[in-house]
Parts: sequence; structure tokens; C-alpha cells
Amino acid sequence: MEEKYFNRYRSFCRSLRNLKKSKSADPAAEFVLEGTIQNYNLTFDLAWKVMKDILVKQLGITDFAIGSPREVLQSAFTNGLISDDIWLKMLKTRNLLAHDYDGKIAEKNFQEIISNYYDAFDGLNDVITKFYDGSLPSIDSFD
Repeated sequence: MEEKYFNRYRSFCRSLRNLKKSKSADPAAEFVLEGTIQNYNLTFDLAWKVMKDILVKQLGITDFAIGSPREVLQSAFTNGLISDDIWLKMLKTRNLLAHDYDGKIAEKNFQEIISNYYDAFDGLNDVITKFYDGSLPSIDSFD
């Protein structure tokens, strides 16, 4: 894996590990909700970019019109990197959160993010690791 792509994967792993911490945090505590949402957005953006890296660099797929997150998710689904339409729901949530000025959307989606969405990210990480024949370090090895 080229260094640029490995660094993006490493950032994804760090972000995912930080998101995991939110599973045991109290969303009512100061900055937990905001931090979780910010980390979710970062993890999502890194996830679709890592998918795009694999699709383009490893599988040679370049039929994206503009390489938008939606196109990458659809191609990742078609090519077996993801197997669930939860990713489109995650994209919609990410887009809604960009316009959440009073925190109500964040509050509404907090549990979904730390449970179902986290599980989707973790499942993607498993697929990525298997894709590279286990040659990638574990998520916990990144500082």
C-alpha cells in the first residue's frame, strides 16, 4: 500500500478508535455530543476515501463521474467492499449534520452513530484488513 493511502487508512483507524470511546461516554456531558459528531463526520469522510483508494488503486475501477461519496458508496457496494445500504443512510446523516445549528439532529442520531454506524465502520475495517491479506496493522496499533 502506498504511503499516501496507508496514511489515510491510519487516520481512518485513529478516528474509528476515537469514535469507539463515545460508546461509553455520556452524551449529556460537556463536549461529548459535539466531539462525537465531529469524529463521526471525519470517520465517514475517511471511510469513503479509503474505499475509493481501494476501488481505484487495487481494483482498477475508475468509472466514477466525479467521485462523489454517493458514487463511491454505490461502487463499493457493487464490488463487495460494503454489503449494506446503511452507508447511504450514514451519508444522509452526515449531510444533515452539516446543517445542524441547534444540536437537535446530533441528539437524535447519537445512539445510531455509536451503535449501528460504528458497527458499519468496524465491518469496513475488517473487509479492508482481509482485502490486504491481514498485512495491515490492527486498529489499536495506531497512536
